[in-house]
Amino acid sequence: MPDDPRPIRADATAEGLHLDRERLARKLDHLPAGAPVVVMIHGWRYAPGFAGDCPHGSILSLDPPPDDRRAVSWPRHLGLDGRTGLGIALGWNAKCDPWRAHLRAGWNGAALAEIARLVHDQTGRGIQVIAHSMGARVALAALPLVRPGQISRMILLAAAEARGRALAALETPAGRAVEVVNVTTRENDLFDAFFEWGIHLGFRTSIGQGLGRARPRWHDLWIDQPTTVRTLAGLGHPLADPPRRICHWSPYLRPGTIALYRALIDGRLPAEALPRHAPGRRWSRLLLGARGWAVGAGLPA
Repeated sequence: MPDDPRPIRADATAEGLHLDRERLARKLDHLPAGAPVVVMIHGWRYAPGFAGDCPHGSILSLDPPPDDRRAVSWPRHLGLDGRTGLGIALGWNAKCDPWRAHLRAGWNGAALAEIARLVHDQTGRGIQVIAHSMGARVALAALPLVRPGQISRMILLAAAEARGRALAALETPAGRAVEVVNVTTRENDLFDAFFEWGIHLGFRTSIGQGLGRARPRWHDLWIDQPTTVRTLAGLGHPLADPPRRICHWSPYLRPGTIALYRALIDGRLPAEALPRHAPGRRWSRLLLGARGWAVGAGLPA
């Protein structure tokens, strides 16, 4: 009987990583050469086993509830059906205040590192990671714990991590080898400000504002900027207009974004081809609004 197409469920718990290792090994055995292995990591307010807030029944599932306006199936739209690509859904307990979630995110990098080692030991290939919000902190926290190549690429969406922590992770052997696409937008400015002031008391800047310096394998992708949008459209990846001035979930809810990440993951679009335009002014989306963005983009308002 063929294995079902659902992602491999993995949960980071106080007792360690919970994972069906036999199913993982079986799926890896049948995965075609070159097919990506992708770990998906949610952000704040999700937690495995909590009704309505379990990521395995929402964004990390093949069939999230149709009435949840913030839920879109990552594995379905990324093509992670177990044949063209394998999805591993990493859940962790982020259903708490943001300060505790921030601490837990750093601790749970160990669970991602263990997954990377398991996959590499069996197949010799590195995993890719796509992570939203504080899930990006989980992803970056794994880099000091793995060998170069065990994590090959990260796609970080509205990341909640400080520049200093990200730079420290990039200075590790695995960090110097990993490719990072940091997807950010001025629609997330309010959430970045809360992260910087609510958690770091204004002493740290979020990578949601970009890394702040050039690194050879780090790509800041400002999807709110008209020049970026035009360039992406020219590459065959048009993005719909942003629906709101403020939206923490825009990097995966905005139509066209997940198709872009899928092309990066499966290799059809090399990260080197992504536009490297400068960001707009902070708070510009809040001050200008959707009409200001559309006029600036040369699109119908």
